[in-house]
Amino acid sequence: MKLDRLIPMLQTKNLRETIEFYTRVLGFECVESNEEWCALAHGPVNLMFAVSNENPTEKLGFTGSFYFYPENVDELWEELKEKTNLAYGIDDFEYGMREFAIYDNNGYLLRFGNVIKS
Repeated sequence: MKLDRLIPMLQTKNLRETIEFYTRVLGFECVESNEEWCALAHGPVNLMFAVSNENPTEKLGFTGSFYFYPENVDELWEELKEKTNLAYGIDDFEYGMREFAIYDNNGYLLRFGNVIKS
């Protein structure tokens, strides 16, 4: 079996707010949407969001995080640090990454990092 790509489909309670966050704050393009779902792209990175109708009062959840590899993590940090909900600030980690993390409007954890060059 060969798989070509993976596009996460995440739940949201507010589709318009999610599109706004990803397009205005993170620079994604909304390539397709209707009242129930949207497809977002930023170069080769794709995400989809769907309105959560099953239990509208239940909190959205995802036990993992999404790790993005920007061209320059320091420049992105400077751009996002004042206008997002930070999980942790930029730092060098013993596993060889320079990274920071934010929460999106849904509470999903988004990590951004680059390999530390020696």
